[in-house]
Amino acid sequence: MYRIFSFFIIVLLFISCSKTTDQDLLDRAQNEVKDKKIKEAIADLESLLKEFPDSKLAPKALVQLGTIYQGQLVKEIKMRDSFEKAQEYFREVYDKYPDSEEAPNSLFMSSFILANHLYRFKDATAGYKLFMEKYPNNPLVTSAKDELENMGLSPEEILKKKEVAKN
Repeated sequence: MYRIFSFFIIVLLFISCSKTTDQDLLDRAQNEVKDKKIKEAIADLESLLKEFPDSKLAPKALVQLGTIYQGQLVKEIKMRDSFEKAQEYFREVYDKYPDSEEAPNSLFMSSFILANHLYRFKDATAGYKLFMEKYPNNPLVTSAKDELENMGLSPEEILKKKEVAKN
């Protein structure tokens, strides 16, 4: 009886010690991105979010997913769909973890993608305004103001506008 009980305890200890942590998943995903194993990285990041939704690393996982899709690293999906996913992941950081270190930049990036890649100017404007309201001291506020001022303009139109303002 003692042997069976001891064996059971050892098995339980082994199982509990071999459990993958949130940090393990994030580290593995980051290495997979470096090794261009994008599908595996996405699976690990999604596992982190599913298994550890309250982890302090969850916002980092969302940012990493947003970055993967913004960089169009998943070759099987269309460019617009990739930007949609990126924007959604970045916005999710702010929506679920507004007090996280990653929230301000993520809200800005969500708005940036809406404006510059998806051409959803109304949504981008709302996002930039929310960003400036929630994070008025963030260094990206100046960029958000510039984005609002030049939204929808081509680079040539922006340069022309600056030239006119200079004179």
